[in-house]
Amino acid sequence: MHEQHRSRTKKRFLAEGLENFEPHNVLELLLFYSIPQKDTNEIAHALINRFGSLSAVFDAPYEELMEINGIKEHSATLIKLIPALARRYAVESSTDASQTFSTLSQIGEFFVSKFIGATKETVYLLLLDNKYKKIDCIKIHEGSVNSSAVTMRRLVEAALYNKASMAVLAHNHPNGLAIPSPDDMFTTNEAARAFSLMGIEFLGHILVAGQKYVNILK
Repeated sequence: MHEQHRSRTKKRFLAEGLENFEPHNVLELLLFYSIPQKDTNEIAHALINRFGSLSAVFDAPYEELMEINGIKEHSATLIKLIPALARRYAVESSTDASQTFSTLSQIGEFFVSKFIGATKETVYLLLLDNKYKKIDCIKIHEGSVNSSAVTMRRLVEAALYNKASMAVLAHNHPNGLAIPSPDDMFTTNEAARAFSLMGIEFLGHILVAGQKYVNILK
């Protein structure tokens, strides 16, 4: 019966996708591949009960996942792999080296995809030519946004080296709100001033929190 249940669940996924699966059923299916000889339904329920939702399970710290009875190293690693894979897939399937943006909304959506499942605050600099074509998207810093970590010299040097005409700064608030902090506002104003002095158009500073984003520069 155990093997038949697993077989039926896999076939159901292949036929229907995950749209009609309950959150615990999604986790149950996933855990088939790290817990081969045990019923994963109870463990899946325990994960949902502990963290509250499917997305919260995937965002949970590795150490806290390991506190759930039945979750060991392989299962915790597999769970943490899912949002990282989703982020990689979203970025690679929606962008390419020759991508051209026509609106700031498209840039905002680009960064929403880039931060899927991210658990650390990370700063990126998007560089564009004068036709809004992407030149590069550079990771500037991993950690909180402040003027000591994100130096204006580094931002400007990266833009000048790549012969960029336009620049967009972006960072995320993992498990937070799309509300800029005083450091965010200060860094935005400093970046706008620095790029202006170099004749580079600063299009904004995108702050992402989950599926929401704001442009701090007004």
